[in-house]
Amino acid sequence: MALFKRTTAKPAVAVKAASGGAGQIGSFLGYSVGTAEERALSIPTIARSRSMICSMIAGLDLKQYQLVWNSIEEEYEKVYLQGEGWFTRPDPKVPRQFIMANTVSDLMMYGRAFWYVTARYSTGFPAAFTWLPHSNVETPNQQGPQWWGMPDEVEFNGVMLDTANVICFLAPDQGLLYTGARSVDIAIRLDAAARRFALTEIAAGYLQQKDGSEPMTAEELGELASGWASVRRESAIGALNSAVEFKEFQSDPSKLQLVEARNHAALEMSRLAGVPAYLVSAPTSNGMTYQNAQESRRDLWLWGALPYATAIAERLSMDDVLPRGRHLEFDIDEALAQAGMMEEQQTDQVLEDQLG
Repeated sequence: MALFKRTTAKPAVAVKAASGGAGQIGSFLGYSVGTAEERALSIPTIARSRSMICSMIAGLDLKQYQLVWNSIEEEYEKVYLQGEGWFTRPDPKVPRQFIMANTVSDLMMYGRAFWYVTARYSTGFPAAFTWLPHSNVETPNQQGPQWWGMPDEVEFNGVMLDTANVICFLAPDQGLLYTGARSVDIAIRLDAAARRFALTEIAAGYLQQKDGSEPMTAEELGELASGWASVRRESAIGALNSAVEFKEFQSDPSKLQLVEARNHAALEMSRLAGVPAYLVSAPTSNGMTYQNAQESRRDLWLWGALPYATAIAERLSMDDVLPRGRHLEFDIDEALAQAGMMEEQQTDQVLEDQLG
């Protein structure tokens, strides 16, 4: 049947880098990561959530199918076809894991991501792509943070690109850099406060003159406190005369380190990233834990990765990338099956160890 006919791949033709923004692509000295993204990724929960979601999607194979009407079952069936050449490596210069992981990361952070077509088949369909960092891309007709559709104008490093060669991915929601700006700022401030406490090498307290001693001026008190702190940083031993006494603050170290507040911030970051709290070790009140590797992987897919995987698959199924009627999807079944096999092997190994 025609649906299963093996076709010969058309030769790919490189897209000429016309004057303008396309000439900036591949010049890595001009690539950058946004300041807001750097701040967000400095939070361990955000960094861990991003790593888990990106690595999961980037490790999945791509499949292509057509929908065929089954008159007996009265429903559409997926008929899988031979994949395009770029399915295994969209960008010939880097592994597929790299371009996919960075695409997912931009979708998480900014709510959209960009590829640029670097080669086309003789049929006109794309044969190769390259990832464009979102922080280097601007869309003058859409300032964000809500993206209303595909941009009509795209600039890369301030120079206009040919939008016919730009693939824009749109996430189902705004990026966490916009929706979680306040929460990210709070988490960073809490970590900064804990860091200040950690850098204090001496017990927190104050110096007080004893009754009957000659009063010191404000300048003399300042010099005394500065000298005391300097000596205690260098050595655990300090010396005071009979007129001055050191009094330590009686406080709970866990409160000074803001442990409870930081734990709550970690829980908020897991909610922001869309990852179940137990997967990033964020404390929860219900004490929920996963039962096995397969269930945890399924939860990560459903609650964290699926929205971004769907956004990528649907965009690459559009008519400017694949012929009309063809669809692309990620092969999640194989990944879940591998997790199940790993779980069985681990269980068998534990039983063998117990039985000797």
